[in-house]
Amino acid sequence: MTFTILIVFSLLVILAANAVGIIRVTHSLGWIIPLGVIILLAGTGMAVWAGRGFRRLSQPLGDLIEAADRIAEGDYSQRVTVRGPREIRTLLRTFNQMAEHLETSSEQRRIFMADVTHELRTPLTVIQGNLEGMIDDVYPADGNHLKIVLEETQLLGRLVEDLRILALAEGGALQLRKEPTDPAVLSGEIAASFQSQADAMGVTLRVEAEQEAGLLELDGERMRQVLSNLIANALRYTQAGGTVMVRFNMKQRASKQWAQIEVQDSGQGIPEQDLAHVFERFYKRSDSDGMGLGLSIAKTLVEAHGGSIGVVSQPGQGTVFTILLPASQ
Repeated sequence: MTFTILIVFSLLVILAANAVGIIRVTHSLGWIIPLGVIILLAGTGMAVWAGRGFRRLSQPLGDLIEAADRIAEGDYSQRVTVRGPREIRTLLRTFNQMAEHLETSSEQRRIFMADVTHELRTPLTVIQGNLEGMIDDVYPADGNHLKIVLEETQLLGRLVEDLRILALAEGGALQLRKEPTDPAVLSGEIAASFQSQADAMGVTLRVEAEQEAGLLELDGERMRQVLSNLIANALRYTQAGGTVMVRFNMKQRASKQWAQIEVQDSGQGIPEQDLAHVFERFYKRSDSDGMGLGLSIAKTLVEAHGGSIGVVSQPGQGTVFTILLPASQ
């Protein structure tokens, strides 16, 4: 482009000098004038084309810079119109995806903080009310009121621990203390710890192990937390006369061995509108008195072991939670 401009400028000087008589273009050099006109027209066309190309680049890039400035100020709703050359359109689409991710993350963080505040406020209010009542001699400092304070304190402790696990998992810092563990034996032990509760509720609690798994590398304490949550939920939603089954067997999938643990109940089932959200943090059914973290924690811990957890349910026909763990020795 610079070379073309230089040629055009030189020809313009020659033409101007010839016009005023400073120099005279001979017949043999007469080709210079039409050549100069051609180069001038070509240079003008290239300049017009370059100007249009510059505008095609500058306008969407200007929109991008403006939207980026607003996002930096905290307005994550910004989006840019996808236009321009192919590379620019790719850049703008990527920017819009990034902005959408930031907006979603910001909203989730806001909801998370609101939910945590709510969950902490309730037990703290109960604890404070009972302690103030006992100090002011409104309530007697007897075992019943102290038991309430203790239970709410334990609830706070579980909430803080659940939040700690979630924070570690999201930060990639969750460490598992794996050791050789028999998942069938572990399932039986955990179910046995709920036997007295099931008997008191009039619910039949059974364990079935179709085959032995041998020893798997598992964090026994974490898996105990997962299975305890599933069995406790199954008992909570199963009426007297119902059944809760804990099944264990081995499965072959995609040329790989998996240890499968199922917790099945004959309870009321999960409504369809809730089924897709049961593993989300702080999501709980209208009839739930929990904090909405148990199943989210369970999913986090199972996936940390390289496994998966799923659920199948029909209202009025019970629910089945299925855990798959890789059976590498």
